Amino acid sequence: MAEAMDIVSIARQTDRITTRELIEAIFDDFIELHGDRSYKDDAAIVGGIGMLNGQPVTIIGNQKGHDLEENLKRNFGSPHPEGYRKSLRLMKQAEKFNRPIITFVNTSGAYCGVEAEERGQGEALAKNLLEMSDLSVPILSIIVGEGGSGGALALAAGNKVWMMEFSIYSILSPEGFASILWKDSKRAGEAAEIMKLTSYDLLELGVIDRIIYEEKEGEKISYAQLLNSLKEDIEIEIKQLTSKSKDQLIEQRYNRFRKF
Repeated sequence: MAEAMDIVSIARQTDRITTRELIEAIFDDFIELHGDRSYKDDAAIVGGIGMLNGQPVTIIGNQKGHDLEENLKRNFGSPHPEGYRKSLRLMKQAEKFNRPIITFVNTSGAYCGVEAEERGQGEALAKNLLEMSDLSVPILSIIVGEGGSGGALALAAGNKVWMMEFSIYSILSPEGFASILWKDSKRAGEAAEIMKLTSYDLLELGVIDRIIYEEKEGEKISYAQLLNSLKEDIEIEIKQLTSKSKDQLIEQRYNRFRKF
């Protein structure tokens, strides 16, 4: 098994599959929706409506880029408050039309610039968590790269939470953890081991429900094979979740997070 800091490095690589690529591979007839109806559209969040084996679903996720130009456009997948408000608008729309919600998370965290704080970043994150906890439709959240802090959690308060094998999910970065605890960011590798931020650790702790494996017997699984399996797994999970009543979905989500 790879060391935790090795997995952190893999999770951050620019060749990680993006939300747009996942949408194109798994869903049909995707229509992207834009804007938070208050300030502007945030390119760090992609969201809209698509079809999953004939069933309408709402898909929302962080969008990073494969190169510097796209990463600058997408703010490296770190949303401003309007990104979270856009995602919440789409979630409430999904609830209105009884569509399941699927989120793909890949962010080092919510953007922490002055302008984001001035526009209410903390409130936007808190409202997402509050509203998601009470949504009456199924929510499946999948960590596909970095899952950093409240910026990730604000898209990951699902009935079920999955992680790709070489992704991470944590309260802050290993560098930040080491800087706070030991005043030495160079001890990030040591911090990563302590933080229990890998998919293996989090499955064992019960924080996530499933690992999407990227390797088999030491060999990398092709993206085509991985995406085919992921599509089938998502279809099965959404079918199981939609068989539950609204009250059961809310109670399941509530109990899931209360146990932490």
